[in-house]
Amino acid sequence: MKLTSPAFPHEGEIPAVYTCDGRDVSPPLQWNGVSPGTKSLVLIVDDPDAPDPRAPRMVWLHWLLYNLSPELSALPEGAAVPPGASAGMNDFGRTRYGGPCPPIGRHRYFFRLYALDSRLPEMGAASRGQVEKAMSGHVLAEAVLMGTYARRA
Repeated sequence: MKLTSPAFPHEGEIPAVYTCDGRDVSPPLQWNGVSPGTKSLVLIVDDPDAPDPRAPRMVWLHWLLYNLSPELSALPEGAAVPPGASAGMNDFGRTRYGGPCPPIGRHRYFFRLYALDSRLPEMGAASRGQVEKAMSGHVLAEAVLMGTYARRA
């Protein structure tokens, strides 16, 4: 399975429009090669460099979508939660995308797409921990897209 974005290359800089310095909308994402037998997809976007890449203390969750249809192969810029899917609670306290907004330095942002052999139970605005616990033992494949961002002085 491969996850890409037409907005930035793997390990490239995320354009400011997708950050708190821009419109703070999700970038377009595309994927292919979903495993046969996939019943749902989970998207987790996080920053392991928070708050300072030289001394990270936590992984900051930016976006969490679960029960995405395996028939999907993309999410458009500024994506809403697709029909049949659910959004979890991010570390901004929201169920929508929260773009990069690093307080210091250049951070890495990991977009992880998981193919599961089941649909997850409906958990509403679930936490990352709840979703990961429900995913345990059901992951068929994972694809990763990493982008970076540093705020301009």
